[in-house]
Amino acid sequence: MRIRDWDVNLKIRLFGEAAMNITFWMFFPFLTIYFAEAFGKGTAGFLLVLSQAFSVIANLLGGYSADRFGRKKMMVLSAFGQGICFLIFALTTSPVIGFIAFAFVSFFSSIYWPASQAMVADVVSEKDRSNVFAVFYTSINIAVVVGPLLGAIFYTNYFSELLFICSIICLGLAFTLAKWTTETAPAVSRQKQLDDRWHYFLFKQFKDYGIIFKDKIFMLFMVAGVLASQTFMQLDLLFPLYIKDVVHNQTLLSVGDWAFKVGGEQAFGIVLAFNGLLVAIFTVSVTKWMTKYVERNVFVLSSVMYAISILLFGQTQWIWGLLLAMLIFTFGELMVAGLQQSFISRISPEHMRGQYFAAASLRYTLGKTIAPMTIPLTVWIGYQWTFFVLSLLALTSACLYWLMFSFIQKRKPLYFHSNVTD
Repeated sequence: MRIRDWDVNLKIRLFGEAAMNITFWMFFPFLTIYFAEAFGKGTAGFLLVLSQAFSVIANLLGGYSADRFGRKKMMVLSAFGQGICFLIFALTTSPVIGFIAFAFVSFFSSIYWPASQAMVADVVSEKDRSNVFAVFYTSINIAVVVGPLLGAIFYTNYFSELLFICSIICLGLAFTLAKWTTETAPAVSRQKQLDDRWHYFLFKQFKDYGIIFKDKIFMLFMVAGVLASQTFMQLDLLFPLYIKDVVHNQTLLSVGDWAFKVGGEQAFGIVLAFNGLLVAIFTVSVTKWMTKYVERNVFVLSSVMYAISILLFGQTQWIWGLLLAMLIFTFGELMVAGLQQSFISRISPEHMRGQYFAAASLRYTLGKTIAPMTIPLTVWIGYQWTFFVLSLLALTSACLYWLMFSFIQKRKPLYFHSNVTD
């Protein structure tokens, strides 16, 4: 399905969200540095945990509200709320007010996500949805490449200006969505939701997550996923602090008498952009490659790659060594990027598939909530030991994946459907 054939709602969103994502990634990866310098690493870590826990509730409410009040209305509200919070952050000189503004940016962002995903499902036929989602996913990864590179240049001297630009773009997106998009939520679904109270929905969601305690296979998948997530969640938490502290005025490229030197935030921006570039280019090809191998081996090796890369990060202060570690890190990320969703669909009973997918998202929700604890951990035991602990968590994840597939092999008829062959 070509972009020119898309529903007008999606065309507007694609370009509006691309601009918003680029500006967002110009400063977001550096916020850990900002808050660590303002509050200290220990306090900053606990505050980031708090803000992510806040976002968990927002995500549940966002899904409910998208059905109850409509996709368009929630997306407009979210974009407007983010714009106002960015503006407050840009104008304040108080780190406390800045953190509160950032927490509410995360809150409104979590509200936006379910509505935006539901809108795609509303207006795109099932056979074309994966292609449309892939385009949005690619645009996000382009932003992850471009944003940190620009942020590395402008963050230090133009932090407030970056926040102000992001505020203008968010407010502009809110206005554009309000004026030129239409509501796509099914009227029947919305009317049904109007008859329910919001706290009933939350209770139902938490009850549905109880399935992870009843299914041993799924429980192992969840725990292994949360442990593995502690590595890749460090991209915008531990990595920026570490690179800022250890990389100082190093030569990245040199030709004759000319040399391009990097350090601190600029070095981190390059390393993060390298990750985004690899993801944007190689996701599809690596996914096709991995489907040729035994699924158990792919999951286990992915976690091992995470463990190796994390150890390398902790052992080097050389910019090219960090890029090599990021190459291994990204390969581990891409190995399972296209396999995990299909795996969930195969281990879940057909009548409970929606609940399984909803519960599976907790891998990232819980992982993102726990991950900021590495920041105070660096104060207590230092960077190298912190990286070592993360490596052990990744190896533990590999062991759990191996155990999980051993259980599946013993009880295969219960967990795989007839369309899956040996």
